[in-house]
Order: sequence, then structure tokens, then C-alpha cells
Amino acid sequence: MTVVLAVLCAVLACAVVALAVGVRRQRDEIAEHRVHVEQLESDLATALRPPPAQGTTERALSRMIRTASKVREQGITGLIQSTIEDLSAWANEEQAEIVHMAAPDGTVTIFFSDIENSTQLNARMGDRSWVRVLEAHDQLLRARIAQYRGQVVKTAGDGFMVAFRDAEAACRAAVAIQSDLRRPSEQLRRHGKVRVRIGIHTGQVVAKDGDYFGENVALAARVADLASGGEVLCSDAVRDALDDDASVALVDPTDPLELKGLPGEYVVWRVVPPT
Repeated sequence: MTVVLAVLCAVLACAVVALAVGVRRQRDEIAEHRVHVEQLESDLATALRPPPAQGTTERALSRMIRTASKVREQGITGLIQSTIEDLSAWANEEQAEIVHMAAPDGTVTIFFSDIENSTQLNARMGDRSWVRVLEAHDQLLRARIAQYRGQVVKTAGDGFMVAFRDAEAACRAAVAIQSDLRRPSEQLRRHGKVRVRIGIHTGQVVAKDGDYFGENVALAARVADLASGGEVLCSDAVRDALDDDASVALVDPTDPLELKGLPGEYVVWRVVPPT
């Protein structure tokens, strides 16, 4: 009996020693991994502080780096959750749709446009000519929207509602459209000058059945209502979303003003080509 007890004690002692050795080895491995992780963190932090971007390619790279930085800080799950946390009741396909169009901070840039005095133009031209003008107008807008990776949400007569993932892309598309309309196609030129007004706003929205809803959509529409033909206006939120080296300029800010049906006051800017 004494011999058996001695053997059991010896086995237990060996197990304790083996466990201690294993714990020490694990602790050393964890410490080694921590050193590697800290080095990677340091290297990534250095990589995420590039010099200011100058060209188009460099600006795109800069945005990719900022997105990588947010992913690094929040993780993929945290990033997606933060962009849709207040819209968690969506169906999965609706979440995928909005996340596809959303910027890293969860916002979408909404662009509204319509033709100034369209009813009068229609009456003056007649329906047959007006339909041809609308076709030429639609072709021009869709080409620029596609060039800057916008998504046409819906159209109504001569009006467009478009979603962009990037505020600068929306502004550049709008400026390019106005430039194209100043040297119109033969179809547009034949029936007189067509002037389009455009309004842009950036914010979180609700997506459902291929459409977008919410206060920020209404705000974008109100900004468009303020524009005159040939003019692009944007909200202060668009200004905040633009990089310092954006390829557009914002000028002539309004005094804070109220927008119909919306609380608070807003500053609206005119979007023009860079000087």
C-alpha cells in the first residue's frame, strides 16, 4: 500500500512539474506573440501616416488607407455594426445594399437633380420634342453618374435621385454634368438651353426595396430645391466629408437657414470646379 501511494505521489509530482513547464512555455509564447503584434502595430501605424495625397491615384490610395485604419481600430465586425447600428431591423439583403453604397463611416451621399422650369419647357416644345430632350438629358446624366460610380435610385420625369458612396464623387459628377450642359448635344441644343439644378447632402439613410428614406434624404431634396438652373449646391455635411485636396471647390456659404419640414438651421455651399 505504501509503495502504491509512493508511486501515485511520484506520478502526481511529475504531472505538476509537466503542467508548470507547459504553463511557462505558454507564457513565453504569449510574450513572444505580443512582441510580434506590437511590432506589426508599430509598422502599420507608420504605414497609415502617408504624406498628403496630390494626384487622383494618391487620393484614392489615401482613402483606402483611412478605411484600413478604421478596420484596424474597430475590426470588420465593429466597422459594419457602427455604420448600421441604428438601422438593425433591416432584412439582410437591405443591409448588404446600404453597406455596399456606404462610406467607411456609414454615410451615403444623396444627389437630387431636375430641369429648371420643366413644365414650361414641355409646353413650349410639345410632348414629342420634350421626350427627345428628356432622352438626351437622361443619357448625359447617366454617363456621368456611371463614371463616378453612382447608383440611380429612381427617376421621376426629369428628376433624378442618385446615391454615391463618396461625397467628392457626387460633387465631381454634378460639376461635370453642369459642364456638359454648357456645351450640350445637338438634341439638347436644338430645343434651347436646358438648365439643371442639383443638390447634394451626406448622411445616414434607410434603404428599403431599392429606395432610400429618412431625414437626410429629405434634406438633400431641400438643398436641391434651393438651387437655380446651372447650379450645384451642397450641405455643410458634404463640406465636412470632403478631403482637403478634393477636386472641387465650395464657395459662397449661406447664412444659417431653415429648410422646410426639418428641424434646426443649415449652411449651404455652392460647388464649383477647383480654381
